[in-house]
Amino acid sequence: MAKKQKDYLADLLADDEQNTDKVERGAASPAPASRPNRPFAPSPKAKIQLAGSQDAKQRERARGTTLLSRESALARVATGEVRQVTQLVLDPARVRVWPGNARSYEHLTEANCRELIDSIIAEGGQKVPAIVRRVEGDADHDYEVIAGTRRHWSISWLRANSYPDIKFVAQVADLDNEAAFRLADLENRARKDVSDLERARNYADALKAHYGNHLTRMAERLKLSKGWLSKMLKVASIPDSVIAAFASPAEVQLKPSYPLAQAMVEKDRAAAIRKAAGRIAKEQAARQAEGQTPLPSADVIARLLAAGQDDTKPEKLTMEGAHGRPALTVQSSNRQGVTFRLHSGHGLSEADLLETVREALCTLNSEGRGLQR
Repeated sequence: MAKKQKDYLADLLADDEQNTDKVERGAASPAPASRPNRPFAPSPKAKIQLAGSQDAKQRERARGTTLLSRESALARVATGEVRQVTQLVLDPARVRVWPGNARSYEHLTEANCRELIDSIIAEGGQKVPAIVRRVEGDADHDYEVIAGTRRHWSISWLRANSYPDIKFVAQVADLDNEAAFRLADLENRARKDVSDLERARNYADALKAHYGNHLTRMAERLKLSKGWLSKMLKVASIPDSVIAAFASPAEVQLKPSYPLAQAMVEKDRAAAIRKAAGRIAKEQAARQAEGQTPLPSADVIARLLAAGQDDTKPEKLTMEGAHGRPALTVQSSNRQGVTFRLHSGHGLSEADLLETVREALCTLNSEGRGLQR
């Protein structure tokens, strides 16, 4: 309290004490005739001093409330009710990308990150932080990106292209590998630029690394349909030699590629598909060198599936009878047996017809498709 305020209150109390003493002693204290009997009204100066005293008390009470609020907030953080979020401004060169993320870092380019790059430039920096975690035992890196691979690539590109002072903004999280995978998967599901093949192969790796090859457990943890996840894992099994037939891995989408993945299960058909994929890959490279539009994924899949069918389902063998009419046709030939169709009106005797059957079996055996294989 200010000295003037103290003096004022002291004088005021002193006057009250003197008046009280006079009343108790019965001393006369006639009121002047010229002064009417009205309530006490302090002077403007006194009003300012009283107001200052009240403000000081209010500030003291507010300070106490603020301290209590801060103590309460700290207590909530300590109990885990409230989580503190740490955001850092980092040099992207000191941050590596976690390999458990679905997005393929090597396939990121200025073209497919152009929209994000322009957004960062327009906003004067990165507004949405990436999610990182600390790493140990790596002299070149301090953190690794769990979610935000495109942001990391774009900031790195900007620093190398006329924006050397721009920083990588990240939020630090304490996550184990399985939790990191689920976090990255949630973010990538909303991204259209993450291809089905990238996500499928990411799921295949995670199935072994985090879920002990238990498909049901993985589907439950990710809140996904078991059937849909099974199809994704099947597409993930398509080999790179076949993927090379497409203009880009991003062209391999789940629904049209699933029949191709199923066809690769058959050994003989898979070999035929690989050969066709090699021819298509060379054709794609030639088209690219000439500046032509690459073959669309629908055409590539159709050609791959047709190649497999042509090699595993050869033309039916037909044996002629009299007058050039068909006498016998091989309907199917596999490990379970051979199926013949005998045509009416072939003009052969029974003995000649049996001889035709024998010739058909010999032909199948010579091609490796008979009963002796």
